[in-house]
Amino acid sequence: MTKVKQTKREMLEGSRAIALTIKNIAPSVISAYPITPQTHIVEDLAKLKAEGEASYKYLRAESEFAAASIVLGASATGVRSYSATSSQGLLLMAEVIHNIVGMRLPVVMTCANRAISAPISIWNDHSDVMSIRDSGFIQFFASNLQEAVNQHILAYKIAEKTNLPVMVNMDGFILTHSYEPVVIPSKTSIRKFLPDHKPEPGTYLDTKKPKTFGAFFSPEYYMGTREDIQNDLSKSIELIKKEYPLMIKTLGFKDKDNGLFEYIGPKNPKSILMALGSVNGTILAAIKSDKELNNSLGLLKIKTYRPFPATEIIKAIKGSPYLGIIEKAINLGQAGPLYSDISEALNSHNKKVKGVKNYIVGLGGKDITEDMIKRIIKDLPKKNKKIQFYV
Repeated sequence: MTKVKQTKREMLEGSRAIALTIKNIAPSVISAYPITPQTHIVEDLAKLKAEGEASYKYLRAESEFAAASIVLGASATGVRSYSATSSQGLLLMAEVIHNIVGMRLPVVMTCANRAISAPISIWNDHSDVMSIRDSGFIQFFASNLQEAVNQHILAYKIAEKTNLPVMVNMDGFILTHSYEPVVIPSKTSIRKFLPDHKPEPGTYLDTKKPKTFGAFFSPEYYMGTREDIQNDLSKSIELIKKEYPLMIKTLGFKDKDNGLFEYIGPKNPKSILMALGSVNGTILAAIKSDKELNNSLGLLKIKTYRPFPATEIIKAIKGSPYLGIIEKAINLGQAGPLYSDISEALNSHNKKVKGVKNYIVGLGGKDITEDMIKRIIKDLPKKNKKIQFYV
C-alpha cells in the first residue's frame, strides 16, 4: 500500500478536527442530536454540508434515540453512517445501541465523554460510556486529538471488516473544546487505507435480495448470536494489531504502538500506571517533571478498551511492579471498571505483581493535577485501601 506524504499540522479545536476527519472519510448518512459537549462536532458537520463542502446526507433528529435509529437504518442499507453523542444522550440511545450490535451493523460513533445525572454535570468523566461498555461496541479511547483523528479512520476499517460497530471516546471539553496541533489526513490519503465501502450482496437491505434484520429468535438460537459476537470481538484484537500499523504507515505517521495500548517508560519499571483518555497526558507530564520517576515508572495508555486486550497487556507488564489503575469511572458497589478488567487479567494469566490499586479521579470533571498524580505514585507501595477516591 502506498505511503502518502503527511500534510501540514493545523491548530484546531478538537471538535473541528473530528468534523473535518469525518468529512474526509465521507460517510453517506450523518444523523445526530446536539448535546454538550458533543455539539460542536455535529454543528461543524452540518455547516460543512450547508456550505457545499460535503456530499453526505445530514438528517436532523428530534432526539438521540431517533438519531441512533436513523444511522441504524442507513447502515442496514449498506452505506457508511455516523453519529455522535454524550452523557444522557448516550443513555437515551441505549436500546438502539444494543440493536446496532445485534444486527451486526458497522456504525461508527463518537462519544464526547461526560458525567451522567443526577446531580446534573456537563463536565468530563467516563461514566456515560461505561454504562454501555458491554453492549458489543468496539471501543477506542483517545488521549489527544491526533489519536482521536486516527482512531476514527481506523474505526471504519475495523467496523466494516468485522460487521461490528465502533465507538471512539474522547474526553468532553478536555479534548472536544481544546486546541492542539493536529494533522487531518486528506480524503485521497484516507482512501488509500480505507477504500469505498462495498458490502457483500445479501448482507444489507435490498429489494432484489430480501433480508431480515433483528428477527425474533427463540432461546435455541438467540444464545448463538451472543457467542458469534463474542468470538468476533475477540478476533478483532488481531485485526486491530494488523490494521493500525498499516494505517499509520499509509498516512505518513510514525507511531510505534499496536493500536491496543502504548507503553511509555523504562524496560523494567518499579511501578506502572494505567489509564484511559486524556488523563494520560497529565500522568506523562508528572512523570517527565521528575528525573527519578522518569527512570523508574512506566505509563500504559489503554487505547482499545473493548474488546479488552488482556493477554497483550499482561505481556507488556515486565517483572512484578506495583500497578496503579487511574480512572474516571466507578462501578458503584464494586470498583473501577478498568481495575476490574486488569484484576481479572492478572488472575486468569497467573501474573504476580507486588500490588494493584485503584484510584478513582476526576468524577464530574474534578480537576486532576500533576501533584495528585505524584501523591498517587507515592501511595502505590503503601499497605492501605486498594480502592480510593482521590480528591
